[in-house]
Amino acid sequence: MRDLKVVIADDHPVVLVGLREVIQRDKRFDLVGEAGSSSQLIELLALHQPDLVITDFNMPGDETYGDGLQLIEHITEQFATVKILVLTMVSNHLIISRLLEMGVAGVIAKNHIHEEIGKALNALANDRPYTAPTVQSTSVITNLKVIDERFSTLSPREIEVLRLFVTGSSVGDIARQLNRSVKTVSTQKVSAMRKLEVLNDHALLTYCIKADPFE
Repeated sequence: MRDLKVVIADDHPVVLVGLREVIQRDKRFDLVGEAGSSSQLIELLALHQPDLVITDFNMPGDETYGDGLQLIEHITEQFATVKILVLTMVSNHLIISRLLEMGVAGVIAKNHIHEEIGKALNALANDRPYTAPTVQSTSVITNLKVIDERFSTLSPREIEVLRLFVTGSSVGDIARQLNRSVKTVSTQKVSAMRKLEVLNDHALLTYCIKADPFE
């Protein structure tokens, strides 16, 4: 059996190091590339045509590839033969269900990565899908207590970004108004989305309107 070519992607270097060590110890896999953003990931997929990609769900995106569902959809459409293993902090069962509907080979919760990555790799090496343990969803927008708790984790700068986002300002507009770089504002917005467990601008806007945290 030939080695399976693997590309890994995550914007956290510690996660990349951990994945690298696990994959390099397993003789069934050949690590051919590492990415820290969606653009880098797509470049590596085109270059190496790997058998498996292990990618974070939320990474610094761009207007072409984005991240989250947009990125996964692009990979499934343009690289139909690659198996996709998604790492995520999102516990929303609707998002996870959508990922599985899109054809990903498995979804691993990042807080369970140490226990589950070996099981996932073993399943995929044997041409089987990886089935994650059932995780109780906590992303319940109707639960105002949960919403309040999530907003309490945001930094003042993240709240500033969201306040302007809700008014209809783009990332570029917000950067100019706050005298920050576009990259900084984008990073703060993505960080806020992770904490609130939302995956796109529409969901973020809905969440902010529901919570009304800016009064």
